This record gives sequence, C-alpha cells and structure tokens, in this order.
Amino acid sequence: MAFVKAQKTRAYSKRFQVKFKRRRAGKTDYRARIRLINQDKNKYNTPKYRFVVRFTNKDITAQIISASIAGDMVLAAAYSHELPHYGLEVGLTNYAAAYCTGLLLARRVLKMLEMDEEYQGNVEATGEDFSVEPTETRRPFRALLDVGLVRTTTGNRVFGALKGALDGGLDIPHSDKRFAGFSRDGKQLDADVHRKYIFGGHVAAYMTTLMEDEPEKYQSHFSEYIKRDIEPDGIEEMYKKVHASIRADPTPKKSEKEPPKVHKRHNLKKLTYEERKAKLIERLNALNSAAGADDDDEDDE
Repeated sequence: MAFVKAQKTRAYSKRFQVKFKRRRAGKTDYRARIRLINQDKNKYNTPKYRFVVRFTNKDITAQIISASIAGDMVLAAAYSHELPHYGLEVGLTNYAAAYCTGLLLARRVLKMLEMDEEYQGNVEATGEDFSVEPTETRRPFRALLDVGLVRTTTGNRVFGALKGALDGGLDIPHSDKRFAGFSRDGKQLDADVHRKYIFGGHVAAYMTTLMEDEPEKYQSHFSEYIKRDIEPDGIEEMYKKVHASIRADPTPKKSEKEPPKVHKRHNLKKLTYEERKAKLIERLNALNSAAGADDDDEDDE
C-alpha cells in the first residue's frame, strides 16, 4: 500500500480557529459589519447607528441599531405588518411597502428624539433624490445603511426602504445609482419611474395586464386586492393616504389581539410551599374531625 501523507497535521488542528457562529450559519458578513460599527477613538462611547433593513417572505423589518460591547442595541424599529394600521392591508413586501416601512421608522425615531417638527423631510414623494439639510439648532439624525447579505442591485427593495427613510428626515449617506429608475446608459435617475415604484405603479400595471390577458391568473394572484375592492386606478391614492397617516401619528400601536385562552392541563399544577402547607393542615383537620366523630359513635353504643 502506498504511503499517504496526512494533510492535516496535529499542529494544524491545534492552531485551527473556529469561525464565528453567525459566519458558520451564513447570516453575517463580518467584513462589512466591522466597517459599519467601527467608531472613531476621539468620539469615545458615542453610538454609531445603522439603518438595518431585512426581508422575509411576509414581512419587512427596519431598525435603528447601534453596537455595544454587550451586544447590539435597538433604538427604534418598524415593521410592514404594522402598515394595516395606516391603511395598507395588502402587498406588504413590495417596493412601495418598503418605502412606507422606511418612512414609518424615520418619523418614529425622530418623534422619539423630539426632532420630528424640526426635520419634516420630503413631504411630497416626487421620486427625486433627497438629502436632509442641517438646521441651526440640531444636526440631523445620522445612520448608515446596513443591507446584510442581500445583492445590492438597481431597484432592490432595500433601496425603497432607504428612500422612505430619507424622505422621512434621516441623514443616510447614499447615491441615487441604485434607486429604481436609474439608467446605466444615461447615468441619471428617472424621477418619474422611481415615483411610479414608490406609489405602487408597477403593481397597478401588472394588475391591468393580467386583467386583460389572463383573468384566471388575476383572480388568484390578486385575490386579496379583489376582496378589498382595490382597483389598479386607486392604488396611488391609497399609498398617498398611507404616507399622510404615517406622518400624522408614527407611534407604535398596541396589539388588539385577544389574550391567549387558558390551555387544558394534562398534569397537576405545581403548588407553592404555602399552598402545600395549607393543604396539609386541611387534611389533618379533616382526619381529626373524622376520628372525633368515630369516638362519639363508640361512646353512644
């Protein structure tokens, strides 16, 4: 048999360093993270905030987070499942919903810091690039965009949330090259196209196409829209109302869900010391009374 050289020696195994847990799970890009959380030494313990956007199949999460030695601290958060409170009940994961979630978070954090009157942001969404200007009293709230592991392609929903936060009054360093409607050939942003995406125009166009070409597919794809009598022509007006209601009151709404019902127990509930003591005294009293009754019966005989 030929000699096989050991590829991994004892020295290799002893010096092997296990990667971080979230790197092994493929959840965190630590190369990007270290650049986002590194703070200048002359700023001491000043938090460095990140505008974190994450997507699931049914929800959008937007958070303002700062890193500390004890772990990440969340200053404020907004979710697309909150949007039904503001009048948006369907399409909670598209570009327009991402814009609304970013706008909600921006208005919420500024209200929390009592800066909402000072920094109104871009009240009317035109689709054009917008950056907040500092006032004489307080500088705008600054955060850095954290996209996670998502591919930063032109028109990605992450940049819809970014646009919402910018229009809401946050100061986030950015470029308009990744917004929906940016032309690589012309090297400029088409504001009309971007505005169409912000107000759900791409959804309305798809609805119209399906209604004309494939009615059955339209019935299945947009069943929730049909159930709520949402027509393609009314989508833009719906989003305008949502934006206005977010600006009117961005504070978190308490859940209106009923408290969970008491579940049936299949084992006995564990008693406290005081309850066990009271139960024992009750049993002893019952035994004593029973013994006293027996003695009385014997005396009568």
